[in-house]
Amino acid sequence: MTLQEQMQQWQSSVDKVLEHWLPKTNIEPFKLHEAMRYSIFNGGKRVRPVLVYAAGQALGANARLLDHPAAAVECIHAYSLIHDDLPAMDNDDLRRGKPTCHRAFDEATAILAGDALQALAFHIISNGLKDKLSAQQQLEMIDMLAVASGSRGMAGGQAMDLAAVGNKITEAELENMHIHKTGALIRASVMLGAMCGKQTNSDLLDKLDHYGKCIGLAFQIRDDILDEISDTETLGKTQGADRALDKPTYPAILGLEASRELARELCTDAHATLDDFGQQADTLRKIAMYIIDRTH
Repeated sequence: MTLQEQMQQWQSSVDKVLEHWLPKTNIEPFKLHEAMRYSIFNGGKRVRPVLVYAAGQALGANARLLDHPAAAVECIHAYSLIHDDLPAMDNDDLRRGKPTCHRAFDEATAILAGDALQALAFHIISNGLKDKLSAQQQLEMIDMLAVASGSRGMAGGQAMDLAAVGNKITEAELENMHIHKTGALIRASVMLGAMCGKQTNSDLLDKLDHYGKCIGLAFQIRDDILDEISDTETLGKTQGADRALDKPTYPAILGLEASRELARELCTDAHATLDDFGQQADTLRKIAMYIIDRTH
């Protein structure tokens, strides 16, 4: 099975779970539920859920155990994009080639849709895995996702990002910002999948955590590169938006070619981390390459 075929299979699996857990648009409050579904089912690549499945696969997890953490991660990701696009944040008009949530609905509805999707993520883990994993395992997964989403993870990285606008920062400061803003949820996606595995021990978990750290940073570097070299139609969002907002980026600090080289180095490091894993980790290896080669 090619990576594209595997990703499509997992995308279909997580979409079925999301369809089950997201309230229908004929349930009150109608507009809020419509906005939530609009933001979830708008053509996303589902990279984070795919990482949940791939990490679980690497440790022999039952695929059906992975459905709910994969869906929860996508809810957190969708909420973060809704809020990131708001006028008070990046003030974007396009997301995945469609009007952003606050443009399609209104700003208040977008804020509430993000809030509701964040809450739904934890509801999915606490209820979807009942009688499938122990209460302790569920608690550990909830804690991991909460930390990755909060001030010590994604939200903290977003705060650093806003504070850096118009300022000169070092490469080390930029890396720290993106390890939080983008990397924390990608890293958590890998670990949530790994925590469902049958062949789990602390050494393997540490290796997968390092893999997640590497590809999380590589993902953001590629995003920065694409913001410079791609176009709005391909990206599905406004090209050059980071430059227009005077945000610090890897190409701005290192230059394009050095940024590409750093992404390649991180991919190589991610692959080396998987040396102790067998063929079950091949999808993780392919995903690392996909992340640095993607066009949107």
